[in-house]
Amino acid sequence: MNEFLCSILNGINGFVGNYGWAVVVFTLLIRLVLMPFDYKSRVSMRNMTKVQPQIAAIQKKYAKDQEKMNQKLSELYRKEKINPIGGCLPMLLTLPILYAMFGAMRMVANQNLINQVFAMLQGQEPVLESWLWIKNIWVADSPFASVWPDHNALRMITDASLWQNAFAALGNGAANLPAELGLTMESFASGNLNGTIESIFSFLATQPAYQAMTAGIPGLTNMNLWITSITVMQHYNGLFILPLLAAGTQYLMTLVQPTAPAGDAQQQSTGNFMKWFFPLFSLWICSSYNAIFSIYWVTSNVIASVQNWGINKYLDAKDKKNADVEVSIK
Repeated sequence: MNEFLCSILNGINGFVGNYGWAVVVFTLLIRLVLMPFDYKSRVSMRNMTKVQPQIAAIQKKYAKDQEKMNQKLSELYRKEKINPIGGCLPMLLTLPILYAMFGAMRMVANQNLINQVFAMLQGQEPVLESWLWIKNIWVADSPFASVWPDHNALRMITDASLWQNAFAALGNGAANLPAELGLTMESFASGNLNGTIESIFSFLATQPAYQAMTAGIPGLTNMNLWITSITVMQHYNGLFILPLLAAGTQYLMTLVQPTAPAGDAQQQSTGNFMKWFFPLFSLWICSSYNAIFSIYWVTSNVIASVQNWGINKYLDAKDKKNADVEVSIK
């Protein structure tokens, strides 16, 4: 599945000519495919919300008789034609697709990062893929990330086969790699990969061009921020816009999500926690991962928010129409 989706992403890139825009189109297509599942989940969650007062009344009345409570709840679900797990099931069915999509984007990003690394090892300037304000979409959108991949970016590429495939693709070009590293196919085998990556980084750290492209601004290097330290790069990769957009759009999504019924203190407390946890989590992960992933995250959030708003408006109109029909009949 990963390779299939990866081929789709590469195909879209071949058409639009830029991986950043390819991810936007790719995300839109995936969300369209998953839209029927989202709609079914939204309808089920809405139906559960409608009968929540009846559920609470049953739970209160039969609090000391679990068997009777379950029986009455089952009768209520059958009467209202509700599946208690109907809101979760469609979402669970989409998880394999979403997971494969993450894998496909990670595969494409890692392949391009490895190609940039081999270019640097040959003394060449790596080919960068830009997008709007971002200079290299395979690196995080941040003034704290250099344009050229650093040690952290290399250590995240743990798939030995990607390294070996890229090394094999060099062909005769492998002779241009630094002889002192002694790189072979075996160097990139699973058991040797971590040591090889450390050797590659140690070598790059001695190269003047790499030192210049990954240097921090004097006075803004290793600034302590309680639990971490940051360095503002001279050749920074981005402006930290995508991480902020990821957090903002994640919060926006909570505004169009169904809220817990009044009186359900536990669900309301959980909802309030998630309202702030997910935006902060989005900010953290998009500030530390490559920009192509952040482009997907923001695009997906925007599409999902618009989609949820549209579904809610449609269902509200449908409920109002049904209510008007019932009033007319009465």
